[in-house]
Amino acid sequence: MAYLAVSQVSVTVPINGDSSLRRSVFKTHNISFRDRSWMSVLPSDLKLKNSQSRNHHTVCMSVQQARKSEVAVSPLSLEDVKEPPLNLYKPKGPYTATIVSVERLVGPKAPGETCHIVIDHGGNVPYWEGQSYGVIPPGENPKKPGSPHNVRLYSIASSRYGDSFDGKTASFCVRRAVYYDPETGKEDSSKNGICSNFLCNSKPGDKVQITGPSGKIMLLPEDDPNATHIMIATGTGVAPFRGYLRRMFMESVPTFKFGGLAWLFLGVANTDSLLYDDEFTKYLQDYPDNFRYEKALSREHKNKSGGKMYVQDKIEEYSDEIFKLLDNGAHIYFCGLKGMMPGIQDTLKRVAEQRGENWDEKLSQLKKNKQWHVEVY
Repeated sequence: MAYLAVSQVSVTVPINGDSSLRRSVFKTHNISFRDRSWMSVLPSDLKLKNSQSRNHHTVCMSVQQARKSEVAVSPLSLEDVKEPPLNLYKPKGPYTATIVSVERLVGPKAPGETCHIVIDHGGNVPYWEGQSYGVIPPGENPKKPGSPHNVRLYSIASSRYGDSFDGKTASFCVRRAVYYDPETGKEDSSKNGICSNFLCNSKPGDKVQITGPSGKIMLLPEDDPNATHIMIATGTGVAPFRGYLRRMFMESVPTFKFGGLAWLFLGVANTDSLLYDDEFTKYLQDYPDNFRYEKALSREHKNKSGGKMYVQDKIEEYSDEIFKLLDNGAHIYFCGLKGMMPGIQDTLKRVAEQRGENWDEKLSQLKKNKQWHVEVY
């Protein structure tokens, strides 16, 4: 039986430009499920004023310090469905969800702003890990007067149970798209990304029209709970992997007990740009035999040639191990900007040739075996 502690605590931690001070700043309830203990974040306490959003470093609700004892989730009926839900809501008939919270994820030295956005779908738009929602920003399409904006797809950054573990919310990881005039160096808001700015500027209670869920290529295969999953992400491409990892390590799902290896490679600009780092680091501490975490910080790390360290350089660093794991049936996933793939493909091809293998043939076999999963944008 669950019980709520009678006390509440609200703590504010000044950041003062120090990205090392990553602490939860949310009012919490202590909740116990017999031998499990965790910190629950209340939606009413997750409000972030837009005026603070672009110059204030806050820490997202991912830093509900995940105990090694896993969190109970509900409704478990979400495990009964044998096929992934697909296109329950379409552009001509979207579902109207509600913004729960908008939180800045990155520190003051990060180039640009990335936000963690939680929406409430009331359990009416269920999804599986690795799927996407479409978002239709308000207003009309300037290229088609009188028509709504086109749908923008966003990978869902939570497990099917959402950040509140009740199956009623979903999360996005969104980088604000801002345009700067190359001559003046000033922001030109007329050319900013419509949907990303709408989401990052949203306030709790605002409405958002969503479609979907969509996508099957990034679904987490669960037929073998002891499988190896190699995840390659750049920036907000980490979104689906956060969902995978919460399911593997944070949640208590009776029908899925992960005993394999999850290996995350994350490429961002610098330490302040790391996304969900506290959450991933906690998994590393609690499950060292089942989770590995490699970071490529292009503005802080150097590759073996003395140049900037990109995610493909990290892949090359561990290439022998990666290739052996792939030969033994590991799944490999790529998510992020489409510009990430040429460099990664070139690296894998070069490594394959060094090993005396034909990369094109190997890639064809990986695709045939359904071990190769790519979602770039």
